[in-house]
Amino acid sequence: MGIRKKTTKNPPVLSHEFVIQNHADIVSCVAMVFLLGLMFEITSKVAVLFITVQYNVTIPANAGPEETAVNYFHYGLKDVATIFFYMLVAIIMHAIIQEYVLDKINRKMHFSKTKHSKFNESGQLSAFYLFSCLWGASILVSENLLSNPVSLWDGYPHTLMPFQLKFYYICQLGYWLHAIPELYFQKTKKEDIPRQLVYISLYMVQITGAYVLNLNRLGLVLLVLHYFVELLFHVSRLIYFSNEDRQTGFTVWAVLFVLGRLLTLSLSVLTVGFGLAGAEKQGLNVAEGSFNVLFVRVTVLAAICTTQAFMMWKFINFQLRRWREHAQTQTLKKKSSSSKSKSKKANGVNGSVGASGADSPRARKEKSS
Repeated sequence: MGIRKKTTKNPPVLSHEFVIQNHADIVSCVAMVFLLGLMFEITSKVAVLFITVQYNVTIPANAGPEETAVNYFHYGLKDVATIFFYMLVAIIMHAIIQEYVLDKINRKMHFSKTKHSKFNESGQLSAFYLFSCLWGASILVSENLLSNPVSLWDGYPHTLMPFQLKFYYICQLGYWLHAIPELYFQKTKKEDIPRQLVYISLYMVQITGAYVLNLNRLGLVLLVLHYFVELLFHVSRLIYFSNEDRQTGFTVWAVLFVLGRLLTLSLSVLTVGFGLAGAEKQGLNVAEGSFNVLFVRVTVLAAICTTQAFMMWKFINFQLRRWREHAQTQTLKKKSSSSKSKSKKANGVNGSVGASGADSPRARKEKSS
């Protein structure tokens, strides 16, 4: 993420600089068009596709003396329009956090260019991970997924989702989709774009796969687990930028990162490799949303294992680089301290030589004469 320099000179209309400086206002106007569309009968049917969650299914529930109805949702092509609208919302929220929170802190801290970029990245992701963790954890508790792990595969395919779960996936896809135009809006360096695109693509593919293959319960658990570990890393990095002596958070994150990878693999193998493999309903049926065949299960496990291996490889390289930098700083400190001690000894020797020369017999003779 690059540094946006604010200038008093107004750039030409529709130029690159104009779009970058005013992208939040432009996107807000586009989002307002959809909201205003709800006010008119002619456009309301189209506007509803973008704003509200689609594919509502009402199921009667006879839990009490009175018959009640429960609303569930499934996915479809209309979700693309909804994801697009909430991508616009994510761009607006990104700009608000950047301007009213991160930019003010940057002015006070006076970071270097490198730290400025990393601070903005960690600040944005910390806010998103915190929000997603709390929201996802509330869904896990309300749906009893933590107290009943068998529900991760029991009753597959899980085609019907409660509103909160489907809206959670819509917002997740909208957020990671918004990260692509943000590479342009934030003036990301060319050498950082490939890394960011790989990062974004992994999230998009994994979340979309869990959503489309009706593995939404497993996907929710793995997302909350992963987001919690990533939240700890970015919070630790923010604390490190404020005080470089505070590095305890990185140690805790390193332990939880490894445990998170192991737990992710264990839950994936347990759910896909054993739970779905032993389920009563087998076979491929796209109309019913069932993808419980050997090829799909192996592909899902291979994708998860490959992603976890890639993350562990990046983690090991990160730790080796940190240890190397720490060793270099320690050697530099030792060299500087040894050179200072040598200079002090040299000054002491010169002083003693000068004093002995002043008290020599020849000097005393010259003084007396």
